[in-house]
Amino acid sequence: QVQLVESGGGLVQAGGSLRLSCAASGRALRKYPIGWFRQAPGKDRMFVASINWSGSSTYYADSVKGRFTISRDSTKNTMFLQMNSLEPEDTAVYYCAARTSGSSGSTSEAVFDSWGQGTQVTVSS
Repeated sequence: QVQLVESGGGLVQAGGSLRLSCAASGRALRKYPIGWFRQAPGKDRMFVASINWSGSSTYYADSVKGRFTISRDSTKNTMFLQMNSLEPEDTAVYYCAARTSGSSGSTSEAVFDSWGQGTQVTVSS
């Protein structure tokens, strides 16, 4: 497994932007598919975005498509989630994840075996 630590969450007004970071240690993040998930109060954790190991394929939940962008910086062993045009419905704890046992991105949290501790994002109306 790879150890992951998120940062960058906070309180933002609707229409604003935030960039979440997820620093990895223990293994090189560039080798693995990575993803972001979120859990709103009282709801199950849900898929947000993922990217395969090479970066050639990205996947987004319909609710964030066109507003969020997943990326990674291999030189810093860090992944990012750029969130623009934020809406109150985006309020949740956001988790980064890595899949060390496969090469494809996925919308399923079941295939990701390394997780960060989560960072809170709150969007006010």
